[in-house]
Amino acid sequence: MKIDWAALGSVFGVSLSATVLLVALFTLGLIGLSRHEAATEQGGTATLARTGAYAAFALCAAAVAYGIYLIVV
Repeated sequence: MKIDWAALGSVFGVSLSATVLLVALFTLGLIGLSRHEAATEQGGTATLARTGAYAAFALCAAAVAYGIYLIVV
């Protein structure tokens, strides 16, 4: 049995990068929602923060859906 270390390293690198990107997008979504909530408590509106948060969550959902697509197909 021979292990292709280059392919294993490539898979590891892509998996790590995708994980970090997905967590960063979700974190940005949470930050946007918390800024929107803080702005509404102070009487203002932060529609850009809410829109950015929804966009980040949509990108997270798209990345997860693409991953499931790759597994199934």
